[in-house]
Amino acid sequence: MKVAVYARSTKDNLPDYIEKIYTLLKAEKSELIIYDKYYNFLKENSGFNIPLDTFSNSEELISKADYLISLGGDGTMLETLAFVRKSGIPVLGVNTGRLGFLASVNKVDLKKAVKLFLREKFTLDKRELIQLNGCNNCFGEVNYALNEFTIHKKEGGAMINIDVYVDEVFLNSYFADGLIISTPTGSTAYSLSCGGPIIMPDSDNFIITPIAPHNLNVRPIVIPNTREISFKVSGRSDTYNISLDSVSSTINADTEIKIKLADFKYNLINLEGQHFFTTLRNKLLWGIDKRQ
Repeated sequence: MKVAVYARSTKDNLPDYIEKIYTLLKAEKSELIIYDKYYNFLKENSGFNIPLDTFSNSEELISKADYLISLGGDGTMLETLAFVRKSGIPVLGVNTGRLGFLASVNKVDLKKAVKLFLREKFTLDKRELIQLNGCNNCFGEVNYALNEFTIHKKEGGAMINIDVYVDEVFLNSYFADGLIISTPTGSTAYSLSCGGPIIMPDSDNFIITPIAPHNLNVRPIVIPNTREISFKVSGRSDTYNISLDSVSSTINADTEIKIKLADFKYNLINLEGQHFFTTLRNKLLWGIDKRQ
């Protein structure tokens, strides 16, 4: 078994984590591969000296690794999508940051989690993705998102008008700061902060959530993800921003864009004893009385 680790070069991602993973994998005669920028960061800042194979891009990861461990928060997990792409390589998220719905393994449980993983005590949670078409290939080969696709006004600019069509049938005109089209996975992310509903990861839906709409009676709506959604944007500015998860681009208002369900899925490792409901309760503090 060959297991890769991806992490950002930050002080939160301690060399102790890599040493623990390396020791556990070595005991099982498995190989550890590490993201080269993070590896160099560890060597330069902490004297880390375990010789390891590295990867620097998607092609190298796919050719070398069977699994991927993400060290960080949900943002780090989203970045792994650009590396695993359509390969189907399963990803285990270890949360070394703050709130994490995707990176659901707490850093204090790293050793226990890796042992469960090595004993294959897990299932694969196949998460659906959004695919963007149009915008003159402005996102290159990674034209898909795990959490959401977002249309947003330019920074400091006036609100924009977004006409939305579902399978070419007019839905509504949203006069707002922007619009979020979320997957079930993204229902606990940006959409949730804008008043969108939480839905189960296997719900087979898209959530359309306005960002600070001018009319307060305009509410989020849930539609089947078998539908194609298209947009026409207008406003005082000739350009506006779009994003796929945390990657953004600026495009012209007359640019035609459409989104639909991607033709592949992101394989999230769900360890024995983990459940989406448990994550919700823990992360959102449901049922916990903070009164003193």
